[in-house]
Amino acid sequence: MVKDLFERIQNNKGPLGKWASQAEGYYVFPKLEGELGPRMKFHGKDILNWSLNDYLGLANHPEVRKADADAAVQYGAAYPMGARMMSGHTKYHEQLENELAAFVMKESAYLLNFGYQGMVSIIDALVTKNDIIVYDVDSHACIIDGVRLHMGKRFTYKHNDLESMEKNLQRATKMATETGGGILFITEGVFGMRGQQGKLKEIVAMKEKYNFRLLVDDAHGFGTLGKTGAGAGEEQGCQDGIDVYFSTFAKSMANIGAFVAADKDIIDYLKYNLRSQMFAKALPMIQTIGSLKRLELLRNSSEIKDKLWINVNALQNGLKERGFNIGDTNTCITPVYLEGSIPEAMVMVNDLRENYGIFLSIVVYPVIPKGIILLRMIPTASHTLEDIAETLAAFEAIREKLVNGTYAKIAEASVQNVE
Repeated sequence: MVKDLFERIQNNKGPLGKWASQAEGYYVFPKLEGELGPRMKFHGKDILNWSLNDYLGLANHPEVRKADADAAVQYGAAYPMGARMMSGHTKYHEQLENELAAFVMKESAYLLNFGYQGMVSIIDALVTKNDIIVYDVDSHACIIDGVRLHMGKRFTYKHNDLESMEKNLQRATKMATETGGGILFITEGVFGMRGQQGKLKEIVAMKEKYNFRLLVDDAHGFGTLGKTGAGAGEEQGCQDGIDVYFSTFAKSMANIGAFVAADKDIIDYLKYNLRSQMFAKALPMIQTIGSLKRLELLRNSSEIKDKLWINVNALQNGLKERGFNIGDTNTCITPVYLEGSIPEAMVMVNDLRENYGIFLSIVVYPVIPKGIILLRMIPTASHTLEDIAETLAAFEAIREKLVNGTYAKIAEASVQNVE
């Protein structure tokens, strides 16, 4: 007898879905209201927001808002209608691609509608079943999903571990020799959860010994790292060694969309083989023209990035001076590691939001080991030193409650009440 397809879904909501009744609307799918920025409203209360990826504060920059509005008035939300290859190609799409390529020091670039689907499709287009993929075990979900489409062999290496990288490159080299294929090595410029940069300089150096091509997802590095903001490759002095450079507009650019940059022959190939773009409507003009303005500000307003790093350093140094463990982040992403259970973490976050007016992201098992709570903050250029001082004071208060067992007692009582 054939089972009802939905039986499994109805009986097993998944590792996150099983918490929906307790968490939805507060811990997950929270509704933030008000103008985007450090000060917003949550459940009717004013909160200090550390959970927006608007690194450079461009979402509400007056020039950006005007460019978006002018594009909407001139073109509406629908223009252009159709995929780029058919009827959705404009001079503004070409202009943005040319300017992006120049900014990240590559020959050519191609626009993508979304970062997630773009990365999945790039991986799919670059490899055949004879090729081997080597990638970081802590890669973002878009990379993992792209690798899942691969019909050939793939190897994961321990996160940012050079010895593990080389060991798996040796395995890949042997396998590729047998299949007659090549090797695609994938890493990130910045790992978004813990904030470490990928070891791009060391990986590029390995290309002298192993014959592979390097794809880098630099979603969090673009606009924040490097002298000009061109990303982790520029920061580490090895941008030339990145064969395929990818970033999204959803972080520093405060927009929708993404791009991929490489030598012209590679981009020409992707233009005609990237299924997520060939069969999708072109990026709308509001996002395209709006991104031109954002890129102009990235190029010409270095004080914005300077302000971002003043805030990053103030927050991270303040946390370290107070004895908090922020791991080995060397980027804007600011994780704070505390010891505690999932119920304690939920009580802590509730306390932060309701009594201290602090809103941030929380990460627990299975994303990180059991017994660890990760509070993840994204400092932006829009935050102030007063915001940071307020947050540091709140962190000292919640740490005391975690250590003295206050949160554990509240969590235990909550569980008993539920029972």
